[in-house]
Amino acid sequence: MPFTGKATYSAGATLPELAEDVADMIAIVTPYETPLLNALGDPLREAMSTHHEWLEDELLPNKDAIDDATWTNPSSDTQFNVAHGARFRRGDQIQVEGSEELMLVGTVEGNTLTVQRGYGGTTPAALADGQTLNIIGNASLEGADRPNARFTHRIRSGNYTQIFTAAVEVSGSDMAARQLGLADEMDYQKQLRLREMVRDLEGTVINGAKPVIDPQGSGTVRRTMKGIIQHLASNVFHTSDEGFPTGNDLDEAKVNYVLRKIWENSSGNVDLIVVGGFQKRKINAFCSDSRSYGPSDKTFTDLVGVYESDFGTCHVITTRWVPQDAALFLDSSRISVLPLTGRSFHFKPLASGGDYECGELIGEYTLELRNEAAHGLIRNLSTS
Repeated sequence: MPFTGKATYSAGATLPELAEDVADMIAIVTPYETPLLNALGDPLREAMSTHHEWLEDELLPNKDAIDDATWTNPSSDTQFNVAHGARFRRGDQIQVEGSEELMLVGTVEGNTLTVQRGYGGTTPAALADGQTLNIIGNASLEGADRPNARFTHRIRSGNYTQIFTAAVEVSGSDMAARQLGLADEMDYQKQLRLREMVRDLEGTVINGAKPVIDPQGSGTVRRTMKGIIQHLASNVFHTSDEGFPTGNDLDEAKVNYVLRKIWENSSGNVDLIVVGGFQKRKINAFCSDSRSYGPSDKTFTDLVGVYESDFGTCHVITTRWVPQDAALFLDSSRISVLPLTGRSFHFKPLASGGDYECGELIGEYTLELRNEAAHGLIRNLSTS
């Protein structure tokens, strides 16, 4: 509708010509968006118990570390201790990370390896305590008996459900009166409270924690779910960590460092980078120096919505509920937000004790985060 320049006080000389200047809508200014939940989407199943469980497994490890500080000649000694001898077999080719020397394992006795140094004509290098050993692969003799069976143990992981509630109460007069901007006061109150509950669900999924004592809940202990940040342990980085790229500002060096570490430690495929507003502006600035515009361009774009790296393509999501000093790196295929069976958000009418209608909105949800090593987190980033 074009701007007419007519003000209400000059609309007419008589009262009937003056209309009440109230649009047939109500604007909600309080933040309620849930971009992470939208990105994760609806789950494919429901939780079947207040303690939701799932199984996790992993491949046999192909890395270990030297655990030996006593050397006669580090460049020629053929026997040394490792942290986990059970990870090695006779016939393994092994290599210290960063070294060109190959070694062939001859015997394994407990945590002690006897090896052939300079295998395959490689040049022996000095070994040291704490060095990472990569197990390249095993070579078996032709016609040999089968090796001893090795296997991993499946891990039973779980999380508790959390109940979200909100009360709705509308007087009989409000129910009967004509309202500005809406047709039904009860429905409107339901919508407001539901928006608040979904907003709180996203905040809890990101930041929530479970009780240390009686996490199953009781008459005095509220049952709460463990959020994403509380789940992560393997790939949590602080800007002060040794080896982490220097500086407190979020930059490409830090993003690629975390993506590389997740790639090295797991089979995770990070496809979401979740940050708050300040860190999103830092990501947008990654390519500021390389932007160019033609003489006829009328739109200035300063936005990075997708970040492509050697370790995957990540959609960048901005949510108000991530701590401002943090950046989350998530594999969305391993995350689900599940309702307890029959307990997704719903309205339960309650008996009225007077001249009003009332009820309660209820929802019970939990977070399933599989293989926490497939995700990552940076903390202590600058926020100003």
